[in-house]
Amino acid sequence: MAAQTIVMASDHAGFELKELLKGDLKAAGRDVLDLGVNSTASVDYPDYGLALAQAIRDGRAGRGVLVCGTGIGIAIAANREPSVRAAVVHDVTSARLTRQHNDANVMALGARLIGAEVARDCLRVFLDTPFEGGRHAARVAKLARSA
Repeated sequence: MAAQTIVMASDHAGFELKELLKGDLKAAGRDVLDLGVNSTASVDYPDYGLALAQAIRDGRAGRGVLVCGTGIGIAIAANREPSVRAAVVHDVTSARLTRQHNDANVMALGARLIGAEVARDCLRVFLDTPFEGGRHAARVAKLARSA
């Protein structure tokens, strides 16, 4: 089912971390749509942020994981698509709060900024944390209207 599929993309700096996280997701029985990259050869991160955003928009996946050097550039690229709420995550607290308060559907990680174990913890928390709704729902709705 596409809503349960996790779409992943990275640039060259994020390739190794993306591959590690993809392996974890598959080992946990998750469906993964990998949009690349497939090596550490230099690429332009906006292309991969946009490809992931289009997969979310088109309903091919319900959530996404982006990885570049800092997580920032690739998140900016993905956020150009109105159906995407990509947040840069750097620890489990930011992973939890971006789901609870912002209903983020895409997590962006900086492979040059966090280690593999922190990234694994962030991914687990991001995928397991529900949106709280309530007072946050009106704020998230404003984000959709501003797109």
